[in-house]
Amino acid sequence: MSGFFYVLEDDARLLFVDDDPILREFARVNLESPSTTVDVAAGGEDALQKMARQRYDLVLLDLEMPGLDGFAVLERMRADLALRDVPVVVQTGREDVEAVDRCFHLGAASFVMKPLNWRLLTYQIRYVLRAERRAGIERGAEAA
Repeated sequence: MSGFFYVLEDDARLLFVDDDPILREFARVNLESPSTTVDVAAGGEDALQKMARQRYDLVLLDLEMPGLDGFAVLERMRADLALRDVPVVVQTGREDVEAVDRCFHLGAASFVMKPLNWRLLTYQIRYVLRAERRAGIERGAEAA
């Protein structure tokens, strides 16, 4: 393999939500590229406040956080017309089937396990963004 290349080459603005400050810094280091901006939120309330002020192409959401957890954030996003269609990739250390099923039932686009493999996560983000953009084009064509 010759040289370094960015997996996330499409223009995108991501929000990485996690109560772990080290993971938030790793997210910026590993996910930002010349065309991808990564904002971070320390918890659920912080994330919802940022989403009220800024439009995001994708949210990476931890489940286990003090205060407003990831399930509650996802529920509020899906109940909000402005946030309803924002794709969410849930990232967590939980492996129980109930958590996975609940995330997908609440409208998560994907689910990744901690510890995070940052390179694989970038490909997952790329896939979800492209699928969402395709779906948006199809929704636009149906509405016309």
